[in-house]
Amino acid sequence: MKNQHALTRRRFVGGTALLAGAATVASRLSAQTTAPEPNSYHFNEATQPAWTKAPLAPGEPGKDYKPTVTLNGSTLPFRVVDGVKVFHLTCEEVDHVFVPRTRYNDELRAYCWGFNGQIHGPTIECVEGDRVRIYVTNSLPASTSIHWHGILMPSGMDGVGGLNQAPIPPGQTFKYEYTVWQHGTFMYHSHHDEMTQMALGMLGLFVIHPRKPSKPPPDRDYAFMLSEWKIVPGTRRPDPNEMIEFNVLTFNGRAYPGTAPLLAKLGERVRIRFGNLSAMDHHPIHIHGHAWKIIETDGGPIPEEGQWPEVTVLVPVGATRTVEFVANNPGDWAMHCHMTHHVMNQMGHAFPNIVGIEPGKLDKQVSTFLPGYMTMGQDGMGDMAEMAMQIPPNSVPMVGSPGPHGYITMGGMYTNLKVREELGTLRPEEGEDFAYGGWYENPPGTQAMPATAEDLKRDLGSIPEVKPMGKPMHHMHKG
Repeated sequence: MKNQHALTRRRFVGGTALLAGAATVASRLSAQTTAPEPNSYHFNEATQPAWTKAPLAPGEPGKDYKPTVTLNGSTLPFRVVDGVKVFHLTCEEVDHVFVPRTRYNDELRAYCWGFNGQIHGPTIECVEGDRVRIYVTNSLPASTSIHWHGILMPSGMDGVGGLNQAPIPPGQTFKYEYTVWQHGTFMYHSHHDEMTQMALGMLGLFVIHPRKPSKPPPDRDYAFMLSEWKIVPGTRRPDPNEMIEFNVLTFNGRAYPGTAPLLAKLGERVRIRFGNLSAMDHHPIHIHGHAWKIIETDGGPIPEEGQWPEVTVLVPVGATRTVEFVANNPGDWAMHCHMTHHVMNQMGHAFPNIVGIEPGKLDKQVSTFLPGYMTMGQDGMGDMAEMAMQIPPNSVPMVGSPGPHGYITMGGMYTNLKVREELGTLRPEEGEDFAYGGWYENPPGTQAMPATAEDLKRDLGSIPEVKPMGKPMHHMHKG
């Protein structure tokens, strides 16, 4: 009886301690100002990986989440089987169009490796707590495996060929299955012979929406995969051995002028998700006319008090960044990588620097042997695309497209944000290239124009004298 009483007291004391400890933990948790959307990213209360938690009912698009828009791309369809979301990816060769043919440029296309007939693979979307089953069929001539970049799951599902699984041989289908207990923007890609297969296009985005978001979804939710390629002019296959001189830089597998614009109605809240699986380069993505805040990384949401306004977000290789802003400034606004060579198409790198030279009689003398010869580049590259010069088959001009006020001298990783008071019947997912949605007409008094003589005399005191360049800039060509 005595022993029984003592045991009861121990149980009582232990239970009291547990209650006190639980109360302390609860008090600390309630006092924390963590992410606005709690993310079960690491471990649950039993110190087990989050993916061991039981799945919830499959989240439904339009009800449990607002689907993202992958411009110039698509979203992977799914079906529900016994409470599990089932997806199917097919790895295959894709005859991909990087820049479609328009009346301003020829088509640029290449044989790549991708998923489900497209570059990059379709965006996978699900909801925190979903159980997903993804079948991967290999229709390539080589073995492969698929890694789910940034997503927590059992080791045997992580997809590193030779480490977590046997590679998927040609002609076979493998099954991946796990429960997602985190939310944010993630990626998937080949993790077998990565240098070759990723360089040929085996990449895709994987978006997991929060099960219980703390605020309404954004009005616009765009997703972009950033990547880089080496396609020698006149060829039809990207070079996976390239490490430095990439000459086609893309948003969702498209280079400007083949990039569809982002659309937003004045006052809408816009979210943009960036993922970067380029081989070698980080990308500082710059927005004009607005400032955004970085709200998420691939590690989870950023608490609101840890966010600050930026106009450029650096997206490192192998990482994602998610930004938000209010489209409160009507107009046509550039969005582009701020690495200047990343907004050029198929730029030559084996030419001498001739900026500032004076050809003199050189053109006339050389044209005796090469009819039609003309020195180019001494005044920069801005006017070259408008010359409509003959270029190799399956290549595009180094820069841009006609714009509303002249030629836009950018290509590659460039697109436009078009903010309008009304969008009418425009749907961003239907855009094919830069021309979709037309151009903004600036209101009177808000357009840069040539200065009048009256303005110059009033404000500067005189009309500036323009002195043309004289002698060649020999200091740039020492040797």
